[in-house]
Amino acid sequence: MSKARTHTPVPLGVAPDRREASHFEVGCALAAGDEWAIAETWRRFAPAVTMFARRTLGSESEAEDIVQEVFHGVFKKAKTLRAPESLRSFVFSFAIRVLKTELRRRRARAWLSFRRPETLVDLGVDVTDMEARALLRRFYSLLDRLAPRCRLVFALRHLESMTLEEIAARMNMSLSTVQRTLRQATDRLSRWIEADADLAPWLDEDGWLLRREVDQPATT
Repeated sequence: MSKARTHTPVPLGVAPDRREASHFEVGCALAAGDEWAIAETWRRFAPAVTMFARRTLGSESEAEDIVQEVFHGVFKKAKTLRAPESLRSFVFSFAIRVLKTELRRRRARAWLSFRRPETLVDLGVDVTDMEARALLRRFYSLLDRLAPRCRLVFALRHLESMTLEEIAARMNMSLSTVQRTLRQATDRLSRWIEADADLAPWLDEDGWLLRREVDQPATT
């Protein structure tokens, strides 16, 4: 007679909620090559990098390409992350470098094609007001006239609301250089906007374009 088998319950392990992990924990796991950390890094930072690229370039399609390039670099160089608690800075440092390269390419393409910079901007904006849409496109045409470093410093300060100290750290610049670059970019843009009869009325009391127009998300 066969002996009856006893079935002992096998405890099922519950996977930890990686969303609760700190940046330090995610950074350590990413540097170690853990797959869950790759997915979690994308989940945490891809939306912010996408918005940063959209606001800086004024282009939905170009922003998507930039994001892919940024995270390809982040994951490829993850083992070089020496300060896991600074994972966010690590990611945005890649974003800044990639955007700076793209802005330089843009200027080169605009010159080589003998076309005005604004004709190269693929700006899809979720704005039903055609006047506001046109103004936003003209604003980005002015941004295209700035040197890449000036444009990035301006975008980080006025569009991303970073402090001057944060910008200096992210762009590996001295605080005085950031201040000088920001002043130069803001002064030039203010003059160009004031000279534009359609854009000038949208200046706020500080001499800058109203943020409700600048901050519109780009969509295609």
